[in-house]
Amino acid sequence: MAKGCCRPALALVVVLLSTYAEATSSRHMDNFIAAVRRVEDGVPGSGPLAVLRRLRGAAGLNDTFVRHFLGNAVSDVPELDASLSGYLSKAVHHRLTGDAREEGVVLTPDGTTIALAPLLLGIEAGFLARKAGRVRGLYQLTLAKNLDSSPLLGPDGCWDSVTSPQVFTLLGSPSKLTAARVNGGMDGAVLGTEVSAKGRRPLSLSGLLAEYYGHRLESKGLDAAPRLVSRRRRENFRGLASPPALARQVVKAAELRRRLAGRSKMAAKEKKQLVALVNEGMKEFIHQYIDCPPIIPRCMWGAEPYRGTPTNLSLPLSFMYIHHTHTPSQPCLTFQQCAADMRSMQRFHQEDRGWDDIGYSFVAGSDGYIYEGRGWLQRGAHTLGHNSVGYGVSFIGDYATGVPSQHSMGLVRDQLASCAVGGGRLVADFVLHGHRQVVKTSCPGDAFYDEIRGWEHFGEVKKGK
Repeated sequence: MAKGCCRPALALVVVLLSTYAEATSSRHMDNFIAAVRRVEDGVPGSGPLAVLRRLRGAAGLNDTFVRHFLGNAVSDVPELDASLSGYLSKAVHHRLTGDAREEGVVLTPDGTTIALAPLLLGIEAGFLARKAGRVRGLYQLTLAKNLDSSPLLGPDGCWDSVTSPQVFTLLGSPSKLTAARVNGGMDGAVLGTEVSAKGRRPLSLSGLLAEYYGHRLESKGLDAAPRLVSRRRRENFRGLASPPALARQVVKAAELRRRLAGRSKMAAKEKKQLVALVNEGMKEFIHQYIDCPPIIPRCMWGAEPYRGTPTNLSLPLSFMYIHHTHTPSQPCLTFQQCAADMRSMQRFHQEDRGWDDIGYSFVAGSDGYIYEGRGWLQRGAHTLGHNSVGYGVSFIGDYATGVPSQHSMGLVRDQLASCAVGGGRLVADFVLHGHRQVVKTSCPGDAFYDEIRGWEHFGEVKKGK
C-alpha cells in the first residue's frame, strides 16, 4: 500500500521539477522578472541599484567601457544558487551565434523581443544618477556604443514558441544592432531617464519591470494607457534625444572605446569619416525606429506559409486602401488576441475563400502594433481590381458605428504612411481610399469611413473609375 502511494507522489515531484526547469529556462520577460524577485528576496532590504550590480556580475557585464560609467559589478554573490546564477548569465549575456540565433534576449508580453543587457545598463545608470546627481553614459550604454557599426540595423527574429520561448532565430543577416538590441536600448534609455528623477518613488527592479511590461490595456486601448508602458517605447524614446544629440553620443562612445583600449587619439580625417558614417546611420535608424511603426512579423503571429508563388509588387505604389475586418468584430488589446485574430482571418481567406494567403498587406491591432500580412513586397488580395496599385491596410474590429482607437489610427495614418513613403514603397503624393470607394461594400464601416475622409491624402474617386 505504502509502495503504491509513493508512485503518485513521485510523479508529482517529476512534474514539479519539469515545470520548474521549463520556467527557469524560458526566455520570457515574466520568467526573468520572477528570477529578479528571487535575487531581491535573497538579500532583503537591498535596493534596486544593489540588485542591478548583482545581475551585472552574474551576467559578466563588467568590461572597461561599462565600468567607466557604472563602476564594478558585484561578482561575489553567495546568495544566488547555481541554477539561478546560470539562468541569469544565459538570459542577460548577449551573443549572436553562427546559426543565426540571438541569445540574451527575452520575449515581452506585448509580443516584442528585447535584449536585456542594454535595458539593465540603462536602468542602472538611471538609479546611479539618483546618488551621483547626474546621468552618465545613458545613451552610450544603451544604444550609442553600436550605432557606428556597419551593417547598422536589423534584423528582427522569431521564437520557437511564444508560450515557452527558448530559441530566438534571426530573419536575416545579423548586425550589432538587431531589433532586439534596439528595443532593449530604447527601454533602457526610457526607464533610466524615468528612475533618475529625484523625488519619484523608487520601485524595486522587479516592480519597475512588471509595471512597464505587464500593463493590461482596457477597452480604450492605448488611448487610456499610462505613459510609461512598453508599447509606447518608440514615442517615449522619440521625446528623449534629438538625432543630432544621439549622433554626438555615438562619436563620444567610439572615442571613449579607443581611449580605454590605450590607442592614440583619433586623427581629424578619421573622425570626419566616422561622423559621416554616423550621420548616415542615424538616417537609417530614425527611419526604421522613429518614423516607422512597430510591426509584428508573420512568424510571430503564427502565419501559415503562402500557398503557391507570390507576385511581387512594382514599387512605389500610388494608393493605400483602408478596411475594417468586420469579423473579428471586436478590437484586439493583447498580442495573444491579435495574433489569434490574424490566424483566424488567414484560415478564412485560405480555406473558405481559396486565396493563397491572408489578403491584407498589413493589419492594425488596438494593442499598439501593426501586424504584417503580405507585407511591403507581395501583391495582396484586399481590394478587387486594385491589388497591384496599392496596399490594403485593415483595422481589427467592426467600425460601422464607432472608430478605432486614436492611437491605432495614428499608427497607420501618420507612421505607416510615412514609413512607406520614406522607404520608397509609396509615392509622396499617394491617394488614400476607403474600400467602399472602389468596391461595392460597406467596408470600412460608416463611422470609420467618415473619419478617414478627413485624413491627409484622402481622395475622391474620379468619375469613370
